[in-house]
Amino acid sequence: MILYGIPTCDTCKKARKALENAGHSVTFRDVRAEPLSEAEWAPLLTEFGTRLVNQKSTTWRGLSDWLKASEADAQLAAQPTLMKRPVLQDGDKLTLGWDAEVQAAWGV
Repeated sequence: MILYGIPTCDTCKKARKALENAGHSVTFRDVRAEPLSEAEWAPLLTEFGTRLVNQKSTTWRGLSDWLKASEADAQLAAQPTLMKRPVLQDGDKLTLGWDAEVQAAWGV
């Protein structure tokens, strides 16, 4: 299982701890330190579309008007921390965020 996020994100920390406590082997991928390639973004964008971009973040508010009007893939390529977190992947299974529905999907 891969958890995509940033190490300072409290939600990512909670998700990782809960998943590990539930017996999952979690590999953490820091999208700031090790940005995703176009090929890695593609399935996430296909699954989640614009929901993958956190438009409530401080980073979003600091974007130029041009970048705000661009497609989600361009926004995430320019600012990977715009990604709503965490994104969890295990094989073909993908989830976004850490609400009760996502937790139930992973058996937490």
